[in-house]
Amino acid sequence: MKIIKCLSELIEEELEDANHYVDLAMKWKSEEPDTADLFYQLSTEEMGHVDKLHEEVTELIEEHRKEHGEPPKEMMVLYEYLHEKHIGTATQIKIKQGMYKA
Repeated sequence: MKIIKCLSELIEEELEDANHYVDLAMKWKSEEPDTADLFYQLSTEEMGHVDKLHEEVTELIEEHRKEHGEPPKEMMVLYEYLHEKHIGTATQIKIKQGMYKA
């Protein structure tokens, strides 16, 4: 399912952007608090995009199961690997976001 590959790549891009924005928020927090707040907001919005893209992936997998049975094992192994990687990255970003708000 090539669409899942596409969605996974988009998730990675959104995670990279969210991480970049939260890093900028942390960097500018004391010198430019309003701009830092904007960066923080953008970071949280990017994480919202991640959630929406992930929901789409899970819906597509469920649709495939209903219509065709289990997806190919190789595809699921790759998906699970990428999913775990994305969860790890998302967790690090959420920690940074929490540090910014502290």
